[in-house]
Parts: sequence; C-alpha cells; structure tokens
Amino acid sequence: MGVEIERKFLVLNETWRRQADAGVKMCQGYLSRNSKNSVRVRIAGKRANLNIKSATPGCVRREYEYPIPPAEARELLDLCLGHLVEKTRYRVAVEGFVFEVDVFAGVNRGLVIAELELDDLKCRFPRPAWLGPEVSDQLRYYNSQLAEYPFSSWSPAEKNPSVQENS
Repeated sequence: MGVEIERKFLVLNETWRRQADAGVKMCQGYLSRNSKNSVRVRIAGKRANLNIKSATPGCVRREYEYPIPPAEARELLDLCLGHLVEKTRYRVAVEGFVFEVDVFAGVNRGLVIAELELDDLKCRFPRPAWLGPEVSDQLRYYNSQLAEYPFSSWSPAEKNPSVQENS
C-alpha cells in the first residue's frame, strides 16, 4: 500500500526562486472525485501518470501512481471533471529536504503552494523565511478541490489562510 505524508504551506514571497530548479510544467485533471478518493491524470513534462489518492483530509493519505503513455493522458484530460489544474512545479532544496513549490496558472493563477513529503509525520524540517502558514488541513488547497472550485472564484475571505474550514 502506498502512503503519502505531505505538508502544504502557502508561500510568502519569491526568494525561494534563488534555490529552485528550472521547474516542470504540469497539467492535471480529475476523472473521479468523491468523499473516499480521487482519480487523477497528470502530464508532467514528457511523462504522464494515473494517480489514485484517498480523500482523507490532513497530512497522511493513501496514494497509488502508475505511469501511462502521454498520448493516452492527453485523451483522458478531455474526460476530466471541472477545470484542469495547470501549474509549474519547482524543486527547492533546503537543508537536506526538498520542497516542491507549485506556481499555479490558468483559473488558479495567483496561488503558490509549497509541499513537503516526509517519511514520518513527526519529522522536524527546516522552515525557510519564504515558507508561510500551513494549509495541510484546509481542503480548498487540495488540487482536486482547485479543479472544482478554482482560486479565481474564491472570495477575499477564502483567500485568507487564517479562515478555517470544516469540510
């Protein structure tokens, strides 16, 4: 069984770019979303994957990922629900950890999120000055939710990370 431990944070400024790689453009969509899981197709650069992820809120979720031919992924994107999620993912090494910084485009333009995958939920990790508030427990920041309710549709209150949500 695949398990992902991932923390999500807003990004405060652009200083992370000094340490970032060249980035990879991604386009992804959701073939299915429900209260138990999501099924995603993603094209990242020249590679494509089908991904199944549990819909458990928080930092720990089950995740399964399978490579598929990019041509098939492009066809599957036409079958996706809601909006496609477009972004460029940058890898930023900080003190032995690698943050993935997603700069969203399209209907989610203006949103920048840093993700950090960990081996252990209690693992201590660096907090660079550009790392903002944690939003791991706020569903609206999940890519599957951004496909349904994009950042461009959010109210000013929703764009405030201190606004907590119950669902």
